[in-house]
Amino acid sequence: MSYLLSPAVAPIILLATSNIFMTFAWYGHLKFKSAPLLIAIVASWGIAFVEYCLAVPANRIGYGHYSAAQLKTIQEVITLTVFVAFSVLYLREPVGWNHLAGFALIIAGSALVFRS
Repeated sequence: MSYLLSPAVAPIILLATSNIFMTFAWYGHLKFKSAPLLIAIVASWGIAFVEYCLAVPANRIGYGHYSAAQLKTIQEVITLTVFVAFSVLYLREPVGWNHLAGFALIIAGSALVFRS
């Protein structure tokens, strides 16, 4: 259990969880296009607040073990992963080979950030 709370692992868990909330904040309202825009904005702010409550500690805990650039890179790779799952499972949108190839190139490029 202490491994999960370590500065190496806890930020990844927290960032993954925060990204789930943020993806719903940014894109969840797309299933409710008939709802007034103001309602979508206020609901998104409420969801995003939870995201911030997870992301800020993730970065505080992880900084020192990871550089700021590495933390941002971890967050971006998690964002792409969460978004693909969200797009397919929640929005029921197909993900094409070109999307996956583009995301793979971004992930491959992010690997450079972790090189010594």
